[in-house]
Amino acid sequence: MTIFATMDKLINYLLEFGQLNQQQIDLIKRKARVLALKKGDYFSEAGKIPKQVAFIEEGILRVCYYNSGGDEITKYFVDENNFAVDINSFNQKIPSSEYVQAVTDCTLLVFSTESLHDLSATIIQWDGIINKITEKALVEKVNKLSPMLAEDAKTRYLSFLEKFPNLANRIPLSYLASYLGITQSSLSRIRKSI
Repeated sequence: MTIFATMDKLINYLLEFGQLNQQQIDLIKRKARVLALKKGDYFSEAGKIPKQVAFIEEGILRVCYYNSGGDEITKYFVDENNFAVDINSFNQKIPSSEYVQAVTDCTLLVFSTESLHDLSATIIQWDGIINKITEKALVEKVNKLSPMLAEDAKTRYLSFLEKFPNLANRIPLSYLASYLGITQSSLSRIRKSI
């Protein structure tokens, strides 16, 4: 895949949320840089202030943290054609409480804080586009997390398979079990029963 094809995915995604002329598109392409992550690499880490935002061209990232007992908890997954960042920490410039880790090998298009400020200052509709993307992401996050509170483990797993069929076979069972709030052995039993 060429860098231009990668950029085209990003531009097409942005155009879903607002109009951009060719000069603005060219500026966006110049401000992005490609970052390759290997499975297990971290895009951002807890305790550090996030300084970049990623558009996932290929691969899956997970957002996770460690609870007070030292257990690693997966909050959610982010797949292709989505942005990834701890938005609160990024916007407020405070240390994150979460890790963003590559579940698979990933190709990301990354924007630094400075690049995003330049785009905001130069492209009149940039902030509106970003606000719409952020709103969509927050709605999707709530839709991912809300059912988890009321459903039993089997229903949560079946719902995950229904909502994210392209993720199920690409995520290690340990991460999926953590996301579902169950042990890996419980997940194995559920998978055998269906």
